Amino acid sequence: MASLNVGNLGEFLREQRRSAQLSLRQLADAAGVSNPYLSQIERGLRKPSAEILQQLAKALRISAETLYVQAGILDERDRDETETRSVILADPSINERQKQVLLQIYESFRKENAPGPAAGPTPAGSADDAAEPSN
Repeated sequence: MASLNVGNLGEFLREQRRSAQLSLRQLADAAGVSNPYLSQIERGLRKPSAEILQQLAKALRISAETLYVQAGILDERDRDETETRSVILADPSINERQKQVLLQIYESFRKENAPGPAAGPTPAGSADDAAEPSN
C-alpha cells in the first residue's frame, strides 16, 4: 500500500468542499466527523482512515475511490476497475445473475489484456511444444 499523501488530500478535500458550497462545519456534520478533525485533515495534519474518507466522499457526493487515490491508498488503475465494478453492481436495469456474468466477462478481458506473459494453454505447435524432446 502506498503511503498517505495527506497534503494533497487536504487540498483536494478543501476544493471539493468549496465546489459543493459547504462550510467546514456543514461537511463535518454531513460526514459525521468533528469540525476540528476535518480542519486538521484539510491542513494535512491528520491521516484519515479509509472509513472516514468514505464518509467524506458520501457527504461530498463523490466516489470514495477518488479520495482513496488522492490519499495514496489506491492506485489509479485500481480505481478505474473498482468504479467499473461499482457501476455494474449499481445498475438497476440488470438482475444479479446478469451482473455476475458481466463482471466475469470484464475480469476475463482484463486478464487477457494484462501486460506480461499470457496465462493459459499454449496453442498446438507452439514454441513450448518444440522445446520438448521427442522419442
